[in-house]
Amino acid sequence: MNPNIPVPNDIPLPMPAPEPVLIVFFLMHIAFVNFMVGGALLSFIYEVRGLRQKRYDRLAYEIASTITANKSIAVVLGVGPLLAINTLYTVYFYTANALTGVLWVSIIPLVVIAFVLTYIHKYLWHRMEGMKALHIAISGVACLLFLFIPLIFLANVNLMLFPEKWGSVYGFLSALALPSVLPRYAHFVLACPALVGLFLVWLFRRRSDAEIADTGFSRAELIRLGYRWAFWPTMAQFLVGPVALFTLPHSSGSQAGAFGLFGLSILVSLALCVVMIREIRGPDGAIGRMFGLAASLMLVVVLMGAGRHLYREAAVSEHREMVRAKTLDYMRKAEEARRQAASATAAAVK
Repeated sequence: MNPNIPVPNDIPLPMPAPEPVLIVFFLMHIAFVNFMVGGALLSFIYEVRGLRQKRYDRLAYEIASTITANKSIAVVLGVGPLLAINTLYTVYFYTANALTGVLWVSIIPLVVIAFVLTYIHKYLWHRMEGMKALHIAISGVACLLFLFIPLIFLANVNLMLFPEKWGSVYGFLSALALPSVLPRYAHFVLACPALVGLFLVWLFRRRSDAEIADTGFSRAELIRLGYRWAFWPTMAQFLVGPVALFTLPHSSGSQAGAFGLFGLSILVSLALCVVMIREIRGPDGAIGRMFGLAASLMLVVVLMGAGRHLYREAAVSEHREMVRAKTLDYMRKAEEARRQAASATAAAVK
């Protein structure tokens, strides 16, 4: 460990819930964030395509109709992980907050603007039929915000893992320059269409025949489309994932559990791709029958988020011990000072 590394005092706080519970809430939160961001991107893509083929505009509207609900669920499920990161990584989280500065604080107004644009895009869809360029522009700005906000957050939480870099970081751009930010960001961005693709398979499997007919597509076409969006980004993760993994900071703590989960997620991802390609190439009458298996495999892949938590624990373990020792020494000295003050006060009273 670098002898010049900052070692602040900690603020001992009790955890709001057991760690496994908080990890589950985080995984649920990030899944709905993927649904929200991926849905916004696909809605934008198909609305642009709908300028030439009207049925794609109807498909874009179907996807846009899901974004606000997924957004609300993502916000609610994000409360638990936010409490956890505040208490479990107090020193690391707030240090990173301070170092990323204005951009970190800007997350709240940017989120508000993105949400407002999303509501405008959804609820004024039919009223703005004659202003399609403006309507698409609103969707495009919302997508850019949805893509930029996670980049700010990733730069911040990634900085938590580099205590030795805190002295050389002077804002968001220098935090963004750390080696693992952009690979992790690419990993996140690819997960958005992959997860929303399976979400669309679930959605169009349960739509009524009349609702499917209104889109201008057959049910098999829509399900196959969802599987394609899930398949190709998942395949791309086999390139991006290792880069994101090997650019993570060196850890002196045990990484066996984390790498075990990462390895399991790779194997399960391969199985998932096999299932999805079979669905894509299967006959129209049978497509969608393996959705339960595909969704179960994707759920196991999402559990790699638990591996991320284990790696984060290992990455900060040595520094955390230094902080704990310094905090205990500070608390011991503070208690000794209080006793001396109390003794002096008692002597003065006598």
